[in-house]
Order: sequence, then C-alpha cells, then structure tokens
Amino acid sequence: MAEPDGVSRLRADALRVGYGERDVLQGVDVPLPEGQITAIVGANACGKSTLLRTFARLLEPTGGSVLLDGAEIARLPTRDVAKRLGFLPQSPVPPEGLTVEDLVHRGRFPHQRLGRRSTAEDAERVDWAMHATGVHDLKDRPLDRLSGGQRQRAWIALALAQDTPILLLDEPTTYLDLAHQLEVLDLLVDLNEQGRTIVIVLHDLNHACRYAHHLVALESGHVHAAGAPQAIVDEVLVKQVFSLDSRVIPDPVTGTPMCVPIGRRAARAASTS
Repeated sequence: MAEPDGVSRLRADALRVGYGERDVLQGVDVPLPEGQITAIVGANACGKSTLLRTFARLLEPTGGSVLLDGAEIARLPTRDVAKRLGFLPQSPVPPEGLTVEDLVHRGRFPHQRLGRRSTAEDAERVDWAMHATGVHDLKDRPLDRLSGGQRQRAWIALALAQDTPILLLDEPTTYLDLAHQLEVLDLLVDLNEQGRTIVIVLHDLNHACRYAHHLVALESGHVHAAGAPQAIVDEVLVKQVFSLDSRVIPDPVTGTPMCVPIGRRAARAASTS
C-alpha cells in the first residue's frame, strides 16, 4: 500500500486489536496524512470504530502500535496526548441538565492544572469554539433541548475548545437528517481549512468521497485500499468491501466518485427490460 502524500503525525503500524480472543484489526498499517481529512469506511463490524478508538488510546493493541509524533501513544502522558488529539465518540451522552457552555468548557481540561480556576485564555477558546460551530447563541440552553444537529455542533465545539491539531470523530452524522449531516460535514471542512487534521468514521461512502482527501477502506479487519477517493473507489471496491453491486459515476456536483447501488429489484427490472 502506498504512503499518502504529506507527513503522518498519527499512524498505526502492524496494529492488531481484539476483544477477548478475537482480533478485530489484523495487522493494519494506517498512516494518516497531516492537514487532510481522512475518512474510514467499510461494512458494519469491519473495525472502523475499533481503529478510531485505538488511535484515541481508548483501546489497547494486542500487537503493533499507534505512533503520535513518532512516539508510542501508550507511553505518553494522558494530558500530553489530550493536548494534541481530540476525540468525539459516537452518540455521546452528557450529564443531565448540562448547558452548551458547560459542555464546551469541559474541553479545556487538558490545559488546566488540578484545582485551578478557568483562565481568560480558557474563556476565549470556549467563546471561539462556540462561535466557530454556530452554537454561541445557544450557550445557556440545556443540551437536551437542542435539535440533533445543534447537539452535534455543541459536541464538536467541545472538541475544538480542547484546541488540538488532530480531531478524531466517530460517525458524527449518525441519526441526523440529510441537511444536518451536510451542516456538520461542511463545518469539518472549515476546520480542516484552518489547519486541523481530521479523521472521521463515516457510513455513507458518497459523503466520504465528497468530503475526504484520503480514504481508508476496511474489510474484515484488513485495509482493503487506501488513497484519494478518485484513485481507489470503483465498482470492484464497492463489491468487495460492501458486498454490493453498484455503478460508480462522477458526482454531478463535485466530480468525485458517487456510488449508485443496485438492489435486487433494480437488477431484476434491468434484466427483463
């Protein structure tokens, strides 16, 4: 597999990760290009979230390693990692009654000493994160009174307030309607253009092709292919990774690959026409 263009501050080398006696990831090499948006795609249970959680140091490898700036992430102090890498899990659940501003303030934890009050810099970064994500006007509102898209933007504001150069997001568009999905993805593009490296797990291959510079396609715990969407996404990949017959055509808006699935009914209709 070819190395991606650019430097990889975060990478997996021969990574194996399992639950019990079963390895979900089976010796994968995944360098993540700095300054780009990388989307991790694949069928359910292929290891997407496992890979992202291992990058975030929430899972311990059974073999291989995750390197952050050349050092094994498992050996780095937690606060040091939290200053360089932010992680947004899938469908996070906040404590009851928490307001948007309370939530976003929690992102400043890595920069605060034990027992020390928030500083002017903390307040400035929280304010900036809420403005950047469009939730500043909602800062006094409880999270449970927000729409799905507003809540997701509030969680992204938390990750932004952490002020890290690398952001990892696990399926941030899950449970959102189409308009809110695009709202979140457009926000991630804006953040990337400000210099952040973004790694995102996505279910929607077309969204991944449209928004990511670099794709990692997982199949049964292995890297099936990695590279620019235009270079790797075709009907063969869709069949092998998703077990789906399709036509892959240029997206009429962006020119990136667009997968048009062929279901059984459509296939039968085509064969009889």
